[in-house]
Amino acid sequence: MAERLKLVVRNLNFYYGKTQVLHDVSLDIQANKVTAIIGPSGCGKSTFIRTLNRMNEIIPGTRVEGKIMLEGQDIYGNNVSAVEIRRRIGMVFQKSNPFPKSIFENVAYGLRINGLLTKDSGKFRERIEKSLVDAALWDEVKDRLDSSAFELSIGQQQRLCIARALAIEPEVILFDEPCSALDPIATAKIEELLQDLKSKYTIVIVTHNMQQAARVSDWTSFFLLGEMVEYGLTGEIFNRPKDKRTEDYITGRFG
Repeated sequence: MAERLKLVVRNLNFYYGKTQVLHDVSLDIQANKVTAIIGPSGCGKSTFIRTLNRMNEIIPGTRVEGKIMLEGQDIYGNNVSAVEIRRRIGMVFQKSNPFPKSIFENVAYGLRINGLLTKDSGKFRERIEKSLVDAALWDEVKDRLDSSAFELSIGQQQRLCIARALAIEPEVILFDEPCSALDPIATAKIEELLQDLKSKYTIVIVTHNMQQAARVSDWTSFFLLGEMVEYGLTGEIFNRPKDKRTEDYITGRFG
């Protein structure tokens, strides 16, 4: 059965002012799969995934050329709302960033600002509980939803941020090195969570940890100096890379 494409990137170039950071990137992102973006520091990984939901637009002087299609819609097209794209394509950042609010209100935040559910709606609390369940956090916090999010461990805070992203029911979730600040136990929980989430969401993860990419992803893309060098099934990229630069990076010759 043919795989369904969720995002299609074609001839993507990105500029910070006059400096070109991404060069002619093209790739297809499969629905309900985990796609990992790997490469050395400064290669354009984070810049790339931020183009996928127009997050880079908040930086003055940036410019995008090329096309990114979400289910056939050009996300940079005229009359396409950046707010709507960011609702459909959520993001979890490298450093957990809970708001100075209760656990409950952290998850509720996105629902409120998007006007998706009113507090009086019977589905409001149900949606928050479901988001915490899907983020594998409910059992740990269900008896203290009114407590400050800052009372949670760092790993729990990151899962809370995932729950906050899930609450507005996006189609795609972008993860920008979500485990870089976590210990091995918290990292394992996030990795397990990614495997559970891909049945409902399309996932793109930037990671500096090649072992993590090999463990969690279905597809892997290797970036170097703003170019996408190679893209394919994870097993093929790690075991039978076609480009010598990919092989050199994976085997530790540079990076």
